[in-house]
This record gives sequence, C-alpha cells and structure tokens, in this order.
Amino acid sequence: MHPVEIVLPCLDEATALPGVLAALPEGWPVLVVDNGSSDGTARVARAHGARVVVEGRRGYGAAVHTGLEHARAELVAVLDGDGSLDTAVLPTMAAAVASGRADLAVGRRVPEPGSWPWHARAGNALIAVELRRRGVDVHDIAPIRVAGRTALLGLGIVDRAFGYPLELLLRAGAAGWRIEETPVRYTRRVGGRSKVSGSVTGTARAVRNMAGLLR
Repeated sequence: MHPVEIVLPCLDEATALPGVLAALPEGWPVLVVDNGSSDGTARVARAHGARVVVEGRRGYGAAVHTGLEHARAELVAVLDGDGSLDTAVLPTMAAAVASGRADLAVGRRVPEPGSWPWHARAGNALIAVELRRRGVDVHDIAPIRVAGRTALLGLGIVDRAFGYPLELLLRAGAAGWRIEETPVRYTRRVGGRSKVSGSVTGTARAVRNMAGLLR
C-alpha cells in the first residue's frame, strides 16, 4: 500500500477529535486543517499526534484545498472530523486508488437511526439524482474520499464553501475519472450540531450553494 495522508478539515471539533484520531488506520499521517476554531481544536489535534495547519478563510472548500496544498503524501484521504463516519473503510478505499482500479474512491453513507435529518438526506438525494443524470454514477456527495493529491489539485476546483464536494464530482466526471463508491456507516456526530445538516436553514444554504454549480 502506498503511504496515505489523512486530511481532516475541522471547525470546532475539539470534542470529537480524540475519538476520530484514535479510530484512524495506524501509521497513517494526519493533517488537521483548523478552519477558525474557537474551542481549542488545534491544541487537541497536536496533543493527539496530528500535524496542524490553519486556514483563516471560513469555508469547507477552503479548508480542504489548504489541506491538499500542505499534504506531504501523494495519496490523500479527506473526511470530516466530527466522528460520524466509520473510518474502517479507508484501507479498502485507498487500495482501490493505489491499485489503479479507481481514480477516486468515495463513500456512500449508510445512516444509523437519527444520524441523518430528513432535510439533509432529501437535499443530498436530489443532488445525487442530478449527478447520475449527468453520468456521474454516485448516490452521495462524497462525504469521505480518497484520490491522488496532484490529480485533485489539477481538477481546478474553485468552490471554497459547501459546494466543494459537488464540484469535485462534476469535474472528476467531466475528466473521465473512474469513481468507485463504497458503503460507509454513518452515525450521529460527536459534540455539537452539524454546520450543514444540523438545521433546515443550514441544509438549505448548502443546497442553494450546490445548485449554482448544476446550472
């Protein structure tokens, strides 16, 4: 297996990080991108062995992009630092890319009861339908993914907010990337409320942001 570096974009995830970091594959380097946290996320990350960079521009896409720029491994895995995703799928996903079977490995959430509010699930489903209509055969908006760092940067993704994962899929599909989808267990996040799916307003804002990419 080629070395894989894990990039965790984080905003106020100090409560979740210890458990998330402990559950990651042993020996994989971890880069936490602190996106303006006020709860000591960076301090907790360093205390648990992660390397930390700070991205002051708020936005999921901004944090991910900065993580890719600072990652040291050619193969990278990107996921949230809130403890909602089962990291046990990472070796399988990484193997798909490292072996050359896929250019991009993405997760498809399999939610446990109460983990995925109806409004967030509905918004995700609508966008996934549109992606498949455009020839990108996925059922989720890549909440966890593995790909080559240089290739990801080469896609030229410009969204620096919630639309980043959608633009990634659109550009990867347009570039003819082979995309492999893997089921991943999805549980309640640890600590606080999701910035996107935690409220109808947050979901609507994210969907509106993504809808602009589908015009």
